[in-house]
Amino acid sequence: MHLDHAETFPQRHSHSAGRRLADGTRRALRIGLGGPVGSGKTATVAALCRALRDELSIAVVTNDIYTREDAAFLLREAVLPPERIAAVETGACPHTAIRDDISANLEAVEDLQDTIGSGLDLVLVESGGDNLTATFSKGLVDHQIFIIDVAGGDDIPRKGGPGVTTADLLVINKTDLAPYVGSDMESMARDAEAQRGSLPVAFTSLKAEGGVQPVADWVRARVTDWAVVPV
Repeated sequence: MHLDHAETFPQRHSHSAGRRLADGTRRALRIGLGGPVGSGKTATVAALCRALRDELSIAVVTNDIYTREDAAFLLREAVLPPERIAAVETGACPHTAIRDDISANLEAVEDLQDTIGSGLDLVLVESGGDNLTATFSKGLVDHQIFIIDVAGGDDIPRKGGPGVTTADLLVINKTDLAPYVGSDMESMARDAEAQRGSLPVAFTSLKAEGGVQPVADWVRARVTDWAVVPV
């Protein structure tokens, strides 16, 4: 699906910010994953699918500028059946499709919801690689995960930005590389806490067995909360 800024879908999106589908049933929880290029967003999505697919009904929407590389990776890895993975080609900076004109992503999410049905528990919306200012529209997702990695520099949490400071969960990825790139994870943890206050931070190494578990546990808790709150 290619993002066309002239095209909107008012007949389908009027209910998107609410918890109900058009038929009155509860829609799936939507969690957005953003972060800089190379921070490990697609690998995190793949790991989450593997960790949670036996207990939750999951679908994924990926965003790339002019390709469908991230969706193709997930398909090659067989993390979900093909009909549960959709790709959006943003045609511009990734934040345009997750924050400014979200119509193509909403269309992809709602197509997946229609295909899979009311049993769908969770839709993961992965942004294309963007900078520290990337955030998701609340009309598109219910929670946001922002992913950085230690190889990008241990000063990233200190620099802040909306992604680091306001995301519902900050993930500091590739901790296994810290000794090789000279990143001080203790200072990253302190700086993240100073920027985020009580908002949670997870450290991950997807090369390790169960390395995505802190993120999977957080996602599982959000899905549980979503299911018990009245629509």
